Amino acid sequence: MKAPSMGQIDLSFVIPAYNEEFYIVDTLGSLDSAVKNKRIDYEIVVVDDGSQDKTYQKALQYAKRNGHVKVIRYARNSGKGFAIKTGVMQSTGDVVIFIDGDMEIALNTISTYVNALDKADIVIASKWHPDSQVWMPLTRKLLSRTFNVLVRTLIDFRLKDTQVGLKVMKRSAVNAIFPRLAVKRYAFDVELLAVARLYGLKITQMPVKIKLASSFKTKEVSRMFLDLLGIAYRLKVIRWYQRQMNTNGSSNK
Repeated sequence: MKAPSMGQIDLSFVIPAYNEEFYIVDTLGSLDSAVKNKRIDYEIVVVDDGSQDKTYQKALQYAKRNGHVKVIRYARNSGKGFAIKTGVMQSTGDVVIFIDGDMEIALNTISTYVNALDKADIVIASKWHPDSQVWMPLTRKLLSRTFNVLVRTLIDFRLKDTQVGLKVMKRSAVNAIFPRLAVKRYAFDVELLAVARLYGLKITQMPVKIKLASSFKTKEVSRMFLDLLGIAYRLKVIRWYQRQMNTNGSSNK
């Protein structure tokens, strides 16, 4: 893993966590193992998104034993997108990596993602990359394909996948994009990438090894669709993102 440009922290990992008491310690241990021998400075920011189990307590106990880890908590569940934005805005690394806290994604490819930033501003995992290894229920596969068709239609994306919970970004991209994000839940990834495209940032898709054991609930699917409509409305009808850029976005490029 190549060290990024000089800064107080080289890598910031941001982990949104909601009711992940059975996975969070393993996730933190896996991240530590992946980077602790790389001779780089790193931090791990855990954001407890209003968990109702022992996620916060277990993450905090781990943090007390490891100075690289800090834990952020708020009482009310506000959504994955809100949790990621909260953690990213409080991170300090030259490179920011956000990853799901449930251990569904194999972490041994992080080095290749970071190295790919040599030729990109954002690197994202894609289930549909030809080299990906993916296990998921048929219903989830159909929902994923359908959602991507809707994204391509409403947002004019050419990306094959937007929703995998592993994305790596340069700090310059973070500074440009994150202050302008409004979606708090699952369509957060679509909004992030739509704003990135407005800024002309280069996005690279990489293979991933992932096991998705569960399907989305009907309520979650409905929220994703409504959020997607909201993004399309702000992007194409009222041009809200474009006006944000014209007002105060140029200094962050």
